[in-house]
This record gives sequence, C-alpha cells and structure tokens, in this order.
Amino acid sequence: MKKIGFLSFGHWSNHPTYQTRTAGDTLLQSIDLAVAAEEIGIDGAYFRVHHFARQLASPYPLLSAIGAKTSKIEIGTGVIDMRYENPMYMVEDAGAADLISGGRLQLGLSRGSPEQVIEGWRYFGYEPAAGETDADMGRTKALEFLDKLKGTGFAQPNPYPMFPNPPGLLRLEPHSEGLRERIWWGAASNATAIWAAENGMNLQSSTLKFDESGKPFHIQQAEQIRLYKEAWKKAGHEREPRVSVSRSIFALVTEQDRQYFGQAKGSDSFGYIEADKRAVFGKSYAAEPDQLIKELAQDEAIQEADTVLLTIPNTLGVDYNVHVLSAILEHVAPALGWR
Repeated sequence: MKKIGFLSFGHWSNHPTYQTRTAGDTLLQSIDLAVAAEEIGIDGAYFRVHHFARQLASPYPLLSAIGAKTSKIEIGTGVIDMRYENPMYMVEDAGAADLISGGRLQLGLSRGSPEQVIEGWRYFGYEPAAGETDADMGRTKALEFLDKLKGTGFAQPNPYPMFPNPPGLLRLEPHSEGLRERIWWGAASNATAIWAAENGMNLQSSTLKFDESGKPFHIQQAEQIRLYKEAWKKAGHEREPRVSVSRSIFALVTEQDRQYFGQAKGSDSFGYIEADKRAVFGKSYAAEPDQLIKELAQDEAIQEADTVLLTIPNTLGVDYNVHVLSAILEHVAPALGWR
C-alpha cells in the first residue's frame, strides 16, 4: 500500500496550446485540481517552488486555499529553496496554513536547485556567512526553522506589552502541533539524505540525483533511500520516517494519451545541473497499462518508498490531469499493490 500524490511545477505561458496562460490560471487550476484529486482518491497535492520563473513561487496562499477547500488530501511542497527563506516568518506562515488545513501540511524543503537568475537569494536580502556556501546557508536556515517549529519559547517578553503575555519566554504564533514531524528534505545526494535522517526529516527524492556510482537511476536512488533508513534507525528517532519518490508515469489508455506521451523518453540520462555536479535523470514511464505495470515493478526505488508523487503536465488543464491520475489509480496502482 502506497500513498499516491501529484507534483505540479505550476508552469504558465501565453501559448496557444496551454490551458494555463497566466499566473491566475495556474493558481486557480491548482486549487481545482487538488479538490478533484481528493474526490478520486489521490492522497497528496504537492507543488514545486521556483523563484524568478513563470511557475509557482510563494506556496502558502495556495496551500491555505487548498486546505480550506479540501478535507483529506495531504498538501505539500517539493521543494522550498531555503536559501530564499526567513525561517521565523516561515514558521508563522506554515503554522497558519497547517491549522487552516487541519494538520495536513507536508512541507518539502531543500538547499535549492539551479536557478533562473544568478544567486537569486541575494535579491531577497540573504548571503552566506563568512566561510559558508549558499548550500550551507540553506541547511542552516532549515535547522533554525525546525528548531522554532517545536514551539518552545525563546523570545524575551516586553514588560509593558500591548496585550497580556503568557508566562515565560514567547514562541512564534500560530503554533501548529505536529507540523515538525511533517517536514521533508529534498536530497540530491547520499550525504544529504543521511543528514536529513539525522535531523529527523522525512525524505523526498526526485527524478534526478547526483551521480555517485554510474549505476541506473532507480538503483542509485534505492541505495540512497536505504542509507537514509539506516541513518534514521541509528539516530534513534521514535517514529517511522516517510520516503517519497517522484516519477513521470503515464498510462496510455486513449488516443490523446498516445499523442501526448507515446514518444516519451524510456531511458535514464546523465548530465550536469551544476557546473561541477554530474547528475543522473530518471526515465519517464509511458506505456499501455500492462507494460507499465511490468516496468514499474522493476523500479527498486519505488519499492523502497511509501509515497509516489506523479509529476503532471499542469499546462494541459484540470480535466486532462484528472484523467492522467485516474488512469494510474484504475489501471496501474491495484496490480502493483499500491491500492
């Protein structure tokens, strides 16, 4: 049994074939898709966060809106680039969104990915401390965010406040109990997956990771997940961790499916997402359901994960994406034991 969610990059462009031609289109359709996904039995609605791009960026208004219009579906990110974030403000925003949703927030964080602009976090007013890299800065901010999510008071109260204070040091409000355990780390390497486990975060592993062995993508990813689980156990955390993997999976059940995805790439590829970082990119899965089931059964990383996030073509509109998700639920998931 696996949880099945969707992951949207939230693209928009004034293109004649797009259903999402404006930012408003993308935001409103994201809400509609989450509502529809809950109705058909999808477990999670997750969204990418990219700055300086015609894609979804500030996540909390969207997550809060979805939380107010749904009742069961998990609502999350994959991932928030912590280099751009103020951890204090983020605690308040995340706490509010989680309370609105009734405790369904699943926040994926990361040190960040290649950007649209050079060192975009500098435009947000942030820069690494002396001796730090931007990746170090992102991880430091993540740890501060995790610490403040605990809800322990840390701020000295004003002796003459506008409103009465509770006794002791003050914490950030609103505090949402349990959110700390629903924070995920998007790890591109084995080392950062281990770091995530040591710091009590769930693991998100995407459709790419740094190439650390030259092996096929799903094998490297499965090895990463096993190292994470070992580190989690060694750290002595009391709860069981969660692990998600992202995949582009399309069941070809209509002629429209075949036109869109019949020629999808069926093999891994290697390349560079940063000048000095060779990465392996996982293949897309697109086939008739019977063949798809056989191929997915051989994916070692999917076997290791408890959650599968299906990347969706959000520009094709709500109705088609509901079809894409329904096809997986109906024709593929049951045979694989996901349902």
